[in-house]
Amino acid sequence: MDALTLAAQMLEDQAHRGDPVENARAFWREHGRPEQHTPSGAWNVWLILAGRGFGKTRTGAEDLADHMTAEPGSRCAIVAPTFADARDTCVEGESGLLAVLERYGLEQDKGLRWNRSEGLLKLDNGSQAKLFSAEKPARLRGPQHHRAWVDELAQVVKDAPDAWDMLLFGLRLGQHPRVVATTTPLPVSVIKELVQRQDRDVVLTRGSTYDNAVNLAGPALEQFRERYEGTRLGRQELYAELLDDVPGALWMRSWLDDHRVQRCPELTRTVVAVDPAVTSGEDADETGIVVAGQGVDGRYYVLADRSVRTTPLDWAGRVVAAFDDFEANEVVIETNQGGDALATLLRQIRPNLPIRQVHAKKGKRVRAEPVSALYEQGKVSHVGSLPQVEDQLCTWVPEQVESPDRMDALVYSLLYLSTGGSAQAFLEALAGRR
Repeated sequence: MDALTLAAQMLEDQAHRGDPVENARAFWREHGRPEQHTPSGAWNVWLILAGRGFGKTRTGAEDLADHMTAEPGSRCAIVAPTFADARDTCVEGESGLLAVLERYGLEQDKGLRWNRSEGLLKLDNGSQAKLFSAEKPARLRGPQHHRAWVDELAQVVKDAPDAWDMLLFGLRLGQHPRVVATTTPLPVSVIKELVQRQDRDVVLTRGSTYDNAVNLAGPALEQFRERYEGTRLGRQELYAELLDDVPGALWMRSWLDDHRVQRCPELTRTVVAVDPAVTSGEDADETGIVVAGQGVDGRYYVLADRSVRTTPLDWAGRVVAAFDDFEANEVVIETNQGGDALATLLRQIRPNLPIRQVHAKKGKRVRAEPVSALYEQGKVSHVGSLPQVEDQLCTWVPEQVESPDRMDALVYSLLYLSTGGSAQAFLEALAGRR
């Protein structure tokens, strides 16, 4: 074949190939399963509750790639439990955003620029995707977005209860900003709320591991069936069932729901309990601030959860405000990490503030078990809904992960009330001798 004929053939081949972006979209329409295609309609959240291996990552990456190429100048967010998850799975993984964009004819320095240390991907058309994580949820304050993809939403909100809200506050660019949430289900309040909103502004897609069996290794599927079929873990991780209670957790949802009230009787004693963050700043752990009281009927009432992630001076001010708002009798504060300095900080704001300092020496299970028993006996009521601390209670499994700060503050408040406010009895309870 002479050079002229070869050139003509190459031009003809290029014409047949067409636009690589449209070809990539056509490829996904043909090869993606119907439930993986971005739904039509006026939805705000597309929630994908699916088992391991369903293709959640590929689905989120395809949606984001399509949006970024179709809408030049788009600002997008990718949120995952950790920065490494967002980088290694959502962007650089086999089914991640870079792999999808490669089919669009884009690659490093040829249509896109990927800065893995900053977690920022930019396209030549002006669109960009920035990585965020539950490790530093405060990074979601401020940035605005047209579209977002949250991978493993249930774990994100479990690790950082305010991350979802911070994301939604910034989802305000363009005519119709939207979020795609891909997750294996956990019984957290955000997931339950979104499921209840299906057919309103939420599109719910459910799927199991076996829906994608054609793309998964046969031996792996066989092992899944042999080891997990019929088990609770298999129901959650393979079939994506939303199960209410977590095995090994010290609290059950029914204990909270069965005794929930909208108002409480007159209280004989009220405390504000504080579990301070070890570090300070917007990306620190939360400072647990929980208000509880004992009623004239002898029952215990959890009145408010004012936990916050902020600076020491700010949370100290919030503690004093809670003390005033609920006309509390005492502040109970854990001082393992900060010692007398924490009490001094509070007294800088209110010099005569009555403070009971707690120095816990025993494991958190020892402290939590008697409070869990109060719930099981039906002696505790939550006043209204306290979703974030309730999620922590019902998903914490001792010895598996560190106990969360909201839960710790609640435990201190009820342990103190249940020992009658006696310093000696309270200290004995903390030491596991009661």
